Formats: sequence, structure tokens, C-alpha cells
Amino acid sequence: MSGVLLATAGYDHTIRLWEAPSGVCYKTMQHPDSQVNKLEITPDKQYIAAAGNPSLRIFDINGNSPNALSSYDGHTNNITAVGFQKEGKWMFTGSEDGTIKIWDMRAPGCQREYESGSPLNTVMLHPNQAELISGDRDGNIRVWDLTQNACSAELVPDGAKAIRSVCISRDASLLAAANDAGSCFVWRLGRNDDSSAKFEPLQKLQAHATYVLKVIMSPDGKRLATCSADQTVKIWDIQNNFACDKTLTGHQRWVWDAVYSEDSAYLATAPSD
Repeated sequence: MSGVLLATAGYDHTIRLWEAPSGVCYKTMQHPDSQVNKLEITPDKQYIAAAGNPSLRIFDINGNSPNALSSYDGHTNNITAVGFQKEGKWMFTGSEDGTIKIWDMRAPGCQREYESGSPLNTVMLHPNQAELISGDRDGNIRVWDLTQNACSAELVPDGAKAIRSVCISRDASLLAAANDAGSCFVWRLGRNDDSSAKFEPLQKLQAHATYVLKVIMSPDGKRLATCSADQTVKIWDIQNNFACDKTLTGHQRWVWDAVYSEDSAYLATAPSD
């Protein structure tokens, strides 16, 4: 894991960069305006975006300044999602104000906005770079077609139970979503005749007895991890009919986030302890 960088942020108004193998913190950046809800590193690994309330700040990973380079304003509540187009040309944000915004990285201001009508907990960019998939507090999963500039599909897997997290496999074959009832849904992704997204139900896991706060798939597509308010992380074997491979324990509080290393060999978890 040499050369692996880990970035963390939280309610202490800082962003910290760590050498993953040694656990040494080698840089701290300041985010004085609010807590940090989400982090995302640009595809070229030069910058990091910190989603706060209600603004998003961009920091230079390799520069000397501990302060933000730029700010993206326009949301009116917590930003809960941020991500970049694969070449770093534009980014998207999702917020509890119910909107998704598209920002051109080379021009000021918000270029496009989608109104969800419900506070957004999660937004992911499809690997095809042409669709966004969102999950909201009212239990809706929506596909936003960036080419058609409209919502092209809608799914309500479990009534009004809030969707906390969605993730899509690298090869775009599977979509997973987790909710407040501890359920994790997995669909096989396809296309309808009009090329809109088609969801074929594959699996419903009663993964935890309480909130699932994050669901992610490993880069190699073999495992699915669920993080929960029950203080555990569970690993599910996708290739073995989603059997529970192991339960990771030791945290003393809700586990909010997790990320796989690029080689799928390591999992980093972030709880509120």
C-alpha cells in the first residue's frame, strides 16, 4: 500500500491527509464554515472537494496553503454528494435542499440544476458519464439523463423509507441501494428499447436491523460492503449469491462511510467514534 493517500474530514472543521501504510497525518486543511459531509478527490489527484453546509470548497492537495482555493455556492442546505466527470471537466453536487447541480470546472457558476423535490442523501455518476443516480429521504431512486436533461427513470424499492446510499459497479452491471430500514437492494442494470435504464431485481438483503448508512462495491466487483448504525460493517460475496462473508466489529458508534483501496484488498471505515 505504499504511496496510498487517505483523506478524512468531519465535524472538527478540518480535512486531513494521511499516509495510509504508516497512519501519519502529513497535512491538515481548514474548513471553518461548517462540518464536512463528503470528500472527493479529482481524477488527476491534484485537488480535493469538501462538501459542507451550504457551500463546496476546493483544496490543493499538493500545495502549501491550508485554505480553500475556490468556493462553489448556490445550495441552501447540507451538500451530501459530490463527484467528478472522469476527465475532471465538470462536477456534480447533491443537497438536502432537494437539488442536484452541475458545475463546469472551467467556468464560474452553476451550469445546470435538477429539482428532486425531496432532500437528497446520495448521488452517483454512472460509468457512462451521461447519467446521475440519486437517492432521497422519501425513498425514491431517480436516474437523471444528462443528454436529455431530464429524469428518465424512477424506482421506489421500499415505500417511503429513506435511501441513504446508492452505488454502481465499475462495469455498470449492478446497482445497489441501502435504506433506513437496514435493507440493501441490488438490481442488474440493463437498457430498455428507448435506451433508458432498466432495473432487474437481483437481491434484497436484510443487511442490518437498523440504518444502513453506506453501501459500496469493491473495484473488482466481487464484494459489497454495508456500513450501519449498529456499529458494524458487513461484507457480502457478490459471486456467492450475496452470502455474508464477514462482519467487521470494533467501532463504538455509527459507521458512516467506507472506501475500498484500488486493488480491492483493503477497506477503510469512518465512524463517529
